[in-house]
Amino acid sequence: MSLPVVVAITGASGAVYARRLLNVLYHSGYDVQLSISQSGQTVFQQELGIRLELDSFDPTTLVTDSIPADDLRLTETAKQNQATKPGTLRYYHFGNFMSPMASGSARSAGMVVCPCSGGTLAGIVHGNCTNLIQRSAEVHLKERRKLILVPRETPISLGYIDNLRKAAEAGAVVMPAMPGWYHGVESLDDLIDFMVARILDQLEIPHALMQRWGEDA
Repeated sequence: MSLPVVVAITGASGAVYARRLLNVLYHSGYDVQLSISQSGQTVFQQELGIRLELDSFDPTTLVTDSIPADDLRLTETAKQNQATKPGTLRYYHFGNFMSPMASGSARSAGMVVCPCSGGTLAGIVHGNCTNLIQRSAEVHLKERRKLILVPRETPISLGYIDNLRKAAEAGAVVMPAMPGWYHGVESLDDLIDFMVARILDQLEIPHALMQRWGEDA
């Protein structure tokens, strides 16, 4: 259907954003290439109670084969993307530098690091590729492909601010996990979908996750 979307999960707070993003991409018919850092694994278990086995990963721990009947936003998003069946979720260990996302010759529709830890951010902007996630981000920068970083930290130090600036100057889209409140927030799901919707906008993927500014309810 399309080029794969690369998704990386690292050790900042906000695992719920990553899980929702993966399910929306998957049920919109997109192929996803996924990598998870050790710290990302820890945060997932801490925040969502989900144990991700990095050495023997099971995709069903993060995505469901069928859309829940009451998830009308996801149903409508799948329809907008003309998805007649789910996409694929291919997992690559963070130490596997032989994976497709480690090379510029393997094309993608873009990469999202969600959530993006401060350590991952520093590794990306300083070219310190100690794992597959940092290497893949460097590939997307050098190939001038879309790289979306979703940091979640407050307050932030001067060094962190400087790394955000360097990431933006290098061509990344810096999208802090700062959900808006202008779209009729009634639940936690509304705030989660706001951030996922903005990520999908950057990837130019149609969706029905939120009401846009100026649209009638």
